Amino acid sequence: MPVMQGGRSHILSKITALICIILGAGLVGGGGWLAILGGSGFYVICGLGIVGTGLLLWRQRREALWLYAAVAAATLFWSMAEVGFDFWALAPRGDVVLPLGVWLLLPFVARELHPVSVWNRIPLLVVILAGLGVYGYALTQDPQDMAGALPRVQTAYNGMQLPGDAAAVPAQDWPAYGRTQAGDRYSPLSQINAGNVSHLQVAWTFRTHDMRGPDDPVEITDEATPIKIGNTLYLCSPHQIVFALDAATGRQVWRFDPQLLVNPTFQHLTCRGVSYAATPARSSTAEAGGPVAPQPCAERIFLPTNDGRLMALDARTGQLCPAFGNKGTVDLTEGMPMRVLGFYEPTSPPVVTDRLVIISGAVTDNYSTHEPSGVMRAYDLYSGQLVWAFDPGNPDPNMLPSSTHQYTPNSPNSWIVSAYDAKLGLIYIPTGVATPDIWGGKRTDVQERYASGILALDANTGHKVWFYQTVHHDLWDMDVPAQPSLIDFTQPDGTVVPALYAPAKTGNIFVLDRRNGQLLVPAPEQAVPQGAAMGDHVSATQPFSQLTFRPKNKLTDKDMWGATMLDQLVCRVMFKQLRYEGPFTPPSVQGTLVFPGNLGMFEWGGLAVDPVRQIAFANPIGIPFVSRLVPRPTENQVVPPTTHDTAASGGENGLQPQYGTPFGVDLHPFLSPFGIPCKQPGWGFVAGVDLKTNTIAWQHRNGTTRDSSPLPFGFKVGVPSLGGPIMTAGGVAFLTSTSDYYIRAYDVTTGKVLWEDRLPAGGQSTPMTYEANARQYVVTVDGGHGSFGTREGDYIVAYALPPGTH
Repeated sequence: MPVMQGGRSHILSKITALICIILGAGLVGGGGWLAILGGSGFYVICGLGIVGTGLLLWRQRREALWLYAAVAAATLFWSMAEVGFDFWALAPRGDVVLPLGVWLLLPFVARELHPVSVWNRIPLLVVILAGLGVYGYALTQDPQDMAGALPRVQTAYNGMQLPGDAAAVPAQDWPAYGRTQAGDRYSPLSQINAGNVSHLQVAWTFRTHDMRGPDDPVEITDEATPIKIGNTLYLCSPHQIVFALDAATGRQVWRFDPQLLVNPTFQHLTCRGVSYAATPARSSTAEAGGPVAPQPCAERIFLPTNDGRLMALDARTGQLCPAFGNKGTVDLTEGMPMRVLGFYEPTSPPVVTDRLVIISGAVTDNYSTHEPSGVMRAYDLYSGQLVWAFDPGNPDPNMLPSSTHQYTPNSPNSWIVSAYDAKLGLIYIPTGVATPDIWGGKRTDVQERYASGILALDANTGHKVWFYQTVHHDLWDMDVPAQPSLIDFTQPDGTVVPALYAPAKTGNIFVLDRRNGQLLVPAPEQAVPQGAAMGDHVSATQPFSQLTFRPKNKLTDKDMWGATMLDQLVCRVMFKQLRYEGPFTPPSVQGTLVFPGNLGMFEWGGLAVDPVRQIAFANPIGIPFVSRLVPRPTENQVVPPTTHDTAASGGENGLQPQYGTPFGVDLHPFLSPFGIPCKQPGWGFVAGVDLKTNTIAWQHRNGTTRDSSPLPFGFKVGVPSLGGPIMTAGGVAFLTSTSDYYIRAYDVTTGKVLWEDRLPAGGQSTPMTYEANARQYVVTVDGGHGSFGTREGDYIVAYALPPGTH
C-alpha cells in the first residue's frame, strides 16, 4: 500500500508540474501580447515564475515551493496595487494563483520534493494565509459604495397637484405610466412604510397566458406598468393584449386582443403600458329629471400596437370606441414614406390632455437611411382626427401629410413616454437620432436639428417652444431614453421654479427650466475625442452635466475582469486592441469601446421623484459595448427596395446593415470568452439624489449573480437592470428590473434593502402601487426580456400587508 500511495503521489506531482508549465506558458504568451500593446507586464513575470515552479516540480526540487511563494506574494502585492481592496476586482487576479498554492502544500505534492522538510512549506503557507487575510478584509470593504443619507424632513402631501395633471390625482390611484404625466413615479400612500414593508406578502397573482410564439422576434419583452383608476387595473402584454382586472382581487373583468400582426424581423415586441382619458359625455342624456345613462366610451383606454395602430377602448367594457378613427382604430402608418410591417413600432403609452392623445413611436435602428418618419402626432380624443404633427426632419416640422406630401424619411423619433405639464400646456418629448445611429455622414442639418435631446412643444398646436440637445451629432445611439421628471422648487424668496430632470444614457442628468429650456444645473461643453470614420465627422464638444453618474475616470486595462486570471488577461488584450479615448470615442473599423455603452447608464425606467421631500431614486447601470464598423462593397451602398420582402434585422445586437451608408455595424456588449462582462463589477447600482442641492447622497451596488451565473450563488456584485423605480410617502422605494429575479424595497433615506421577494420570472418592468378597499398594493409585471436573457413568463403579482398589519 505505501508503494501504491507513493506511486500515486509521484504521478500527481508530475501532473501538477505539467499544469504549472502549461498555465505559465499561457500567461507568458498572453502577457507578452498585452505588454506589446502597452498593458501590464506582470503577467509575463508571473507566467515565468509559474513555468519555473513547474520545472522544479518535475525535478522534485523543494525550491519549487519557494519560487511559487515568491510568485504568490508578488501577485498579491500587484493585485492590491492595481485595485486596492475591492474584493470582486481582486478575485480574478488570485483565484488561480492562491488555490494552486494550496494544492502545492498538500502532502502528495510537497512530500515528493527533496530534500524533504516541513520547513519547505512555511514561506508559501505564510503567503497563502496573508492572501486569505487580504481577501477576507476585502470582503468587508466596498470602495464603490457611497454611504450617506437623504434629508428626512417631510411635510404632508395634502393632495398637492403635480405638474402633469389638469386636476389632482386621487391618492389611491395610479392613472398614468408615471402615476402622473409629470413622470414622478411617486405615490402619496403610506400604509406600507419602512417599518412594516418586511411583512409584505403575495396578495394575488394573475397570468396573461401571453408567451413567445414561433413568429416572434428575439426582443420580446414584458415591460408594462399597469395603471389603476377607480376599482380597475389596466395593463397590456407583449402582444398588446389589454387586460382589465379587479384591483382588489386580480380577477379578470375584460380582455381585448388587437390581433397583432408580427413576424421575426420585428426589432421589438414590447408594450410598456396603456393610457387613460375620462372624456365628457357627448351624446344625449336621459329624460330631464331622470338618471343619466352611462355613456359609451366616456372613459377610454388608448392602446398603441407594434404593427402601427392606435386604438381607443371603452374602459368599462373593453370594446372599441367606434367614433374614434376607423371603427376605433387610427392607422399610424398613414402618411409614412414607407409602410413595411414592423418598421414603425409605437411601444410606449401616449400622453393625453383634455382634448388630445399625443403619440410617437420607435423605428428600426441601424437598418437603412430610408425608414419611416419619427413624426410626433396629436389626435382628437373623441374622433381620432389628426390635429397636428411635428416632423423633426422636415424644414417645416408642422406640415401635415396630403396627397402631395408624406412625412420625412428617417426623421428623429421618440420611442419612450413623454412628459406633460398641464398648467404650462407643454409636452416634453425625448428624442433620438435619424437612423442609422452609428454613422451620420449623410445626415442633413435639418435631421440633426432636433436629434438626441428634449423637445418642448405647445401641446395644443404642436409648435416648438424650445429644444435642448444632450448629444451633438450622435454616433453612439445616445438618445434620451426615459420620460423626463417634472418637479417644482420653491426658492428661499418664495419664487417657484418649474424644473425638468432628463436622465440620459451618458449618465448625465440634465436639469432644465421647463418654461424655456435654460439649464438650472450647469452642463458645460467639453472637448471630446476626434477622428470619425471615412465620410463622417465628430462634434468638437459635448455637454457634460454637473449632476451626473458618468464614470469619473476613463477605463484602463486594470478595470478589465474575468472569471479567472486567464480570461481577465484575454479581456485586457481585447481592451487594448479596441479604440478607446473616453466617452464619445468615435465608432471605427478597428472597433471602438463605448462606455457608457449603447444600453446606457439610464434606460427607459427613468427616475422616481418625491416632489414633497424633493429627492430622487435612481438605478444607474454600466456595461461597455463594442461598436465595430464593417465596410460595405461599393456596389451594395444602396437602400434596399421598400417592398414587403424587405426584412429588418430582428434585433439590436450583432451585425446591423445600415443600408445607404458605407458601413454596416457590429454591436455587442464587451464580454469575456465565458460570456461575462469584461469590465469589473459593479454593473448596476441604486442611488439617492438630493434635488435641492443636485448632489448624489448615497449609492450602493444592487442585485446578485443568482440568475446569471452557472453556479447557484447570489453574489452581490451589482448587476444590470432594465426597468425603473417607484417611491412612496411611506419612505420606501420599490424596484424589480435586475438580471436576478427579485422585487426589492429600499429605505429611500439611506438606500438600505428592507425587503425582497423572489419573482417567478424576469421583472424587466417598473412596478406601481395603489389602494383598493383600504388596502395598499404593490404590483409588478414579470414576463422576462428576450435580449436581456431573463426567464420569460406571464405573471402579474400583487403584494400587500397581511390584514391587521400596520
